Amino acid sequence: MIRYIAALWLALLAATAQAEIDIQEVTSPGGIDAWLVQEDSIPFVAIEILIDGGASLDLPGKRGATNLMMALLEEGSGELGARAFQEAREALAASYGFDAYDDSVSISAVFLSENRDEAVALLRQALTEPRFDQTALDRVRGQVLSIIRGEAQDPNDIAGAAFDKAAFGDHPYGTSINGTAESVTALTRDDMIDAHRNALVKSRVHVGAAGDISADELGALIDTLLGDLPEDGPPRPDPVDVALDGATTVIPFDTPQSVALFGHEGIDRDDEDFFAAYLLNEILGGRGVESRLMREVREKRGLTYGIYTHLVPKDLAALYLGQVASANNTIAQAIEVVRDEWAKLAEEGVTAEELQQAKTYLTGAYPLRFDGNAEIAGILVGMQRQGLPADYVVNRNAMVEAVTLEEVNRVASELLDPEGLHFVVVGQPEGLENTDQ
Repeated sequence: MIRYIAALWLALLAATAQAEIDIQEVTSPGGIDAWLVQEDSIPFVAIEILIDGGASLDLPGKRGATNLMMALLEEGSGELGARAFQEAREALAASYGFDAYDDSVSISAVFLSENRDEAVALLRQALTEPRFDQTALDRVRGQVLSIIRGEAQDPNDIAGAAFDKAAFGDHPYGTSINGTAESVTALTRDDMIDAHRNALVKSRVHVGAAGDISADELGALIDTLLGDLPEDGPPRPDPVDVALDGATTVIPFDTPQSVALFGHEGIDRDDEDFFAAYLLNEILGGRGVESRLMREVREKRGLTYGIYTHLVPKDLAALYLGQVASANNTIAQAIEVVRDEWAKLAEEGVTAEELQQAKTYLTGAYPLRFDGNAEIAGILVGMQRQGLPADYVVNRNAMVEAVTLEEVNRVASELLDPEGLHFVVVGQPEGLENTDQ
């Protein structure tokens, strides 16, 4: 049966690559909104659910609770223990996913049309009747603790943790959603029940679906799946200011190569200048075209294998981040080049040729995202979370094309802050001082 789904999936990729995306806006009889792309030619369905809040709702002293709770949803529910639940899911050839993020939790499902009712019933049971058995809790807790131990020895994770702490302090964004060894070790079954009650609520739900299902069928399915969740949850944390400056934080670590994470305050996704900033980032440090940083740091000077930047518009704050790794004796030079290019672009802007290349890449790559039911469902739910209209998929490339050179260069002068660019460097960098006092 799993091979059958894989074959159907490959067939769908070819079909949707040429299909026009037609989004239906659906409201269930119970009042839950969803977006649907109906595709009846392949007999399976993908559902993607995002619920606002996520790990930022962890209670004081309970960091890691939401992440651990979501990992336990497939570890038994109702009368089914962990193994029995997995056997029931496998018998249905269904796939479920449960994840936690800073600002949301996600539930995903892919199942055959012929098994839809049974697959939805089992998923509903996981969401509304989780067992949180102590044996499962202890086992999954051990897996999380292993991840935490691994992060403590990974230069990239060390840099990320230090950067988040510097940027956000005591706000939930300032620590890993995994929690600490101490906080996770102390979590109890009652903490899982609290996290479940706080994170899974109807008023913050967004639903995307794609595949062999009608609007009426999807409405009924949503009410079955989510109708018994609590209506509302606790308030979310307040927005937080990005408390970064132009300092360099050096964290000694025994490794031949230093890792640097750098950035400053970014731009919100709903800002009218976001598309201009998106194009600007593609030119400065994106992955799709030859970026300035890749050209200057790697190709001209051979200081790294790769360097990238990206916009990170969280719900409660926005960052503009980059990362690079270089040998201990060259990382200082790499950082100097980054600062120089940041300042040069802020002052001089981009060229018309660079802008056109970025537009060509971004508009050409966009349709390739719609290459399967699960991908489409994920795009639909992401659009809802961002407050985008259903016709965004039709108009998006035109919005990219409409951005002018003047707009991009104005945003470059406003967004890029070379003096405020904060670096966290993990390794044994030569010729680089810790100025974060």
